[in-house]
Amino acid sequence: MDRRTLIVSGLVTLGAAGLAKAQPGNPPPPPPPPPGADQQANYPAAGKAQTYSRDEIVNNVSDFLGVTAEAAGGAIERVFKNNGQPTAYIAGEEGSGAIVAGARYGRGLLYMKGRQPIEVFWRGPSIGWDFGGNASRVFTLCYNLNDPQFIFQRYPGVEGSAYFIGGLGVNYQQTEGIVLAPIRAGVGVRLGANVGYLAYSRTRNYFPF
Repeated sequence: MDRRTLIVSGLVTLGAAGLAKAQPGNPPPPPPPPPGADQQANYPAAGKAQTYSRDEIVNNVSDFLGVTAEAAGGAIERVFKNNGQPTAYIAGEEGSGAIVAGARYGRGLLYMKGRQPIEVFWRGPSIGWDFGGNASRVFTLCYNLNDPQFIFQRYPGVEGSAYFIGGLGVNYQQTEGIVLAPIRAGVGVRLGANVGYLAYSRTRNYFPF
């Protein structure tokens, strides 16, 4: 074998060895998911929040406000007729007082299916033919609320929305397509005697405006 043949044969051997090294092996394993990714995957996407049935709400209202299922059902029936099934609810306590002008403060937990409850606070002014003060529990149905962060804004009362059924007072608040229907025990007269708004926040704020 002459020198030229030896050189060509050696170059072919080296090229084949380099090509074998350049071929990719098995792909590396994917990186681990970020912390909390498994919990986030269970959250419903925006616009697809699960709703609560009438029976679920009636039982929760009855237990939380300490009223009969018949009384709770009477109030819930009208709210469901007007708005359908809620995507969330807030169960909490509040205090209010007024001498013509007044203020209302409260705190509670916001519940949505598939999510952890979060604490919310609310406050707001009112004005009208309204005197006295009271402390009560309040159960608020939330409609078109598909992300808990959207609760944190100001909700004016809907004029003429207050009514009183079976010992429970109900009124409506609305902003940007989200409707809230607070249900209170024994405060129907006060609901019909004042107008105002409620601002919901992540922390307590004693300034009512």
